[in-house]
Amino acid sequence: MRPRPRPPVKGRGIFTGTGVIIAGLTATLVALLIPIWSYADRSGTGLSVLNAETVTTPYGPLSALDREFVTKVRLAGLWELPAGQQAQQKGTTRAVRTAGQHLVEGHTFLDARVRDVASKLGLALPNEPNEQQKQWLTTLDQAQGVDYDRQFANILRLAHGRVFSVVAEVRASTQNSLVRTLADDANSTVLDHIKILEATGYVDFGALARDMAMSSTPPITSSPAPPGPTTDPGPVVPVTRSPFSTTFTLPPAASSPPPVPVPS
Repeated sequence: MRPRPRPPVKGRGIFTGTGVIIAGLTATLVALLIPIWSYADRSGTGLSVLNAETVTTPYGPLSALDREFVTKVRLAGLWELPAGQQAQQKGTTRAVRTAGQHLVEGHTFLDARVRDVASKLGLALPNEPNEQQKQWLTTLDQAQGVDYDRQFANILRLAHGRVFSVVAEVRASTQNSLVRTLADDANSTVLDHIKILEATGYVDFGALARDMAMSSTPPITSSPAPPGPTTDPGPVVPVTRSPFSTTFTLPPAASSPPPVPVPS
């Protein structure tokens, strides 16, 4: 005869000692995986949460403002470098063409710097301008003659004025040595570009002050032009720099491991 099956022993199952241990290990594994999954979701809510925090790096704490600044330096080069190249071709005065040369040289230099900094800090960088910057480039593409000179000088001068204030804020507050050095380089480059754009004689300072006060965008459609020079104001002496690359398409940003969040 077959032995009769034994009735279940009360208390066995997941509530035994072994079951409790397995359940505990499973919970621990899930808890460890959740932060990794959240950070890996760089296009979703994980990145949004991370951006609200300061992270630690070998070069010092990296704040959300620091990361925003690094991104803005890259974005500036993605549209201002081709705008400078265009000004060298379309500018009707030597001063406008020289301003274009400064943009090409300055942003070739800065882009190499920002890609190096981003790689060391584990930051992802954009590889194309934002929508506003694309719109500015479209405006410049469509402008011709003296109208082009005025649009170029005023759009670029307004954009540089906005970036200049961000550079100052970051330089004053950052605790990260790489970001601090990048801010120094950006400060020198942006100030040079501001001066060289103003030297074209086409900057409308009244409109610039109003636009900056209202935090509005520069004019992107034809509008009554401010008084400008009727003759070439003459050459502007370029800044002294090391030789720059003559390639006008910025290389794509490299990716690297992200920084580590500061423990709370």
